Amino acid sequence: MVVAETQVEDLPPSAKLVLKVLEYNGGLTQKQIVDKSRLSQRTVRDALERLQDRTIVEKNIYIPDARQNLYTLSTPGADAPAEAEV
Repeated sequence: MVVAETQVEDLPPSAKLVLKVLEYNGGLTQKQIVDKSRLSQRTVRDALERLQDRTIVEKNIYIPDARQNLYTLSTPGADAPAEAEV
């Protein structure tokens, strides 16, 4: 997913770093993001909430351990209804 610059320009640097970590590594759990970004758990949690509010990141169940969530970049048009072919 290509994120428009206008979607992230007013986000804090920590949220931009979390976004880049997800762009480079694909789907990760919150703990994996903390490990890779070297940010605190609280900072990562706040950044993920901000990114989810803007529908840049989506949260899914992490299959190997259902107690955790898997954070991935949102797919464009995932929330939009499918268009009928003419």
